[in-house]
Amino acid sequence: MSRIAKMGVSVPTGVDVQLKDNLITVKGTGGELKLTPNPLVKITSDNGKLSFVPVDESREANAMSGTMRQMVNNMVVGVSKGFEKKLTLVGVGFRAQAQGNKLNLAIGFSHPVNFEMPAGISVATPSPTEIIIKGADRQSVGQVAAKVREVRPPEPYKGKGIRYADERVVIKETKKK
Repeated sequence: MSRIAKMGVSVPTGVDVQLKDNLITVKGTGGELKLTPNPLVKITSDNGKLSFVPVDESREANAMSGTMRQMVNNMVVGVSKGFEKKLTLVGVGFRAQAQGNKLNLAIGFSHPVNFEMPAGISVATPSPTEIIIKGADRQSVGQVAAKVREVRPPEPYKGKGIRYADERVVIKETKKK
């Protein structure tokens, strides 16, 4: 059995987990998330603890038990605490501004770039060169952050562009005669 699946998921107070026939629903202060479980994994709940057991001894079922455990754990953490990604803008004149659920970027193009945030995702700009993307669904927070970074990824010679706050960009040396 997967070592990750052996740990199980403890459900904190204020979070409601429902196991229906073909749907896992997690509700909390951060919202509501739903997931269709894999048929290779049997999920049981007892006294606020979820356990994940592979249906058979196949390699796929073993791998999916750990995957399902982590996905449900991310749902529980997401509705209780939430997830966030921080992006920074590096470059002269690069600015970001959040207006409601829209993100306006001025990043050296001849036109401003506007992003519409999907449902469940919020964006904030504490300073003009910082972007914070928050939400309950870990996958969608990471996907939105990747799409924002994709507009102007850091270039290798000066490092200008949009990067994750913890990203380290290796600067190349210029060609010499």
